[in-house]
Amino acid sequence: MSKGADMTMNQQARTGTKRRKRVVVVLGTRPEAVKLAPLILGLTATPELECVVVSTGQHRQMVSNILELFGIEISVDLDVMQPRQRLSELTATLTQRLGDLFLEVKPDLIVVQGDTTTVMAAAMCAFYENIPVAHVEAGLRTGHMRSPFPEEFNRRVVSLLADMHFAPTEVAARQLLAEGVAPEKVFVCGNTGIDSLLLTLERLQSGNLSPSPTLVSALTARAGQRVIAVTGHRRESFGNAFRNICHA
Repeated sequence: MSKGADMTMNQQARTGTKRRKRVVVVLGTRPEAVKLAPLILGLTATPELECVVVSTGQHRQMVSNILELFGIEISVDLDVMQPRQRLSELTATLTQRLGDLFLEVKPDLIVVQGDTTTVMAAAMCAFYENIPVAHVEAGLRTGHMRSPFPEEFNRRVVSLLADMHFAPTEVAARQLLAEGVAPEKVFVCGNTGIDSLLLTLERLQSGNLSPSPTLVSALTARAGQRVIAVTGHRRESFGNAFRNICHA
């Protein structure tokens, strides 16, 4: 655990002050960092809560860059990723390190977002330690267990374990209800990725953030043209699928 988080706990023990509710936000990839940043900022600004940000390191530099953009510090870095690591190895490492961390930190709530292996392992470890789980971006489904892989499996597992389901849309909420999730546990809250977008736009407009010179130059050279931004990093986009995107 980081020195800052450790010092906070030790100070509370020495002074006898009432411990704030400790919310541990677990993230591992760039999309999780983008979509959890607004929530982390909100939790940090709430005096009654202590927010502990845990990065598993499933994506390293990409996560750090996003959190730095929003002025968020990582409390704990588990550094799990290894070259050519199989999913089974990653899951085993995540389960071991997150399980140990939860026993040490003693969270009152675990917050996860989306459908990565980090999310699935964190929810499972929280379940084992009887810690409530809040799932952001809950209820997304394709109906095909191997598409996307392994994300469809991961999010279904998390839905079985979560105590609070924050669905981005009414469609996602209805999916959860159809699977037997109690209505009082489902909350439609919108897409937190849009909150991140609006926060970033606000900072750009106020002059508190400077856009990438390379990106500005590239877009300026195409002034008056329509520009399409594509993210094609997913496994199912490799090969012919990506060629089809380019042709389209």
